[in-house]
Amino acid sequence: MTNEVQKVVLTLPASADFVDIVRLNLYGISTKMGFSYEEIEDMKVAVSEACNNSVLYAYGQEDGLVEVTFEMNGDILSIIVKDDGESFDNVTLQDECNTLHNKDLDDVEVGGLGFYLMQALMDDVIVESKQGYGTKVVLTKRVMRSEEAV
Repeated sequence: MTNEVQKVVLTLPASADFVDIVRLNLYGISTKMGFSYEEIEDMKVAVSEACNNSVLYAYGQEDGLVEVTFEMNGDILSIIVKDDGESFDNVTLQDECNTLHNKDLDDVEVGGLGFYLMQALMDDVIVESKQGYGTKVVLTKRVMRSEEAV
């Protein structure tokens, strides 16, 4: 198998009804890549959180689209969830949201727990949000190979 990047791109209405389609595609792709059941379940939760953020916050009551790209590069899967809706202030996300230590759950902003969850379940999470350009969340996971298989 070559190490060339392969992509699968979905463009879906920003509606909770379509998040299952993203999870089904994730399941098929990650199974082919050799991820374990536990890793796949973790990724399904993380990608659902990213999609739900777009569905709930990006467009308000207006119709919009969410683009989900699965990039496979060797044993690395990157899932990019992008919308063109309202951005949010991600300064606090990058600077303060790395841990829940010394925080009351009442102090965590609405929707903030989803980002903690994504960070806990994935190897890497990058959030780019810019006014007028929407939000892009990049979730990355590497296939964990067992020591015996090496």
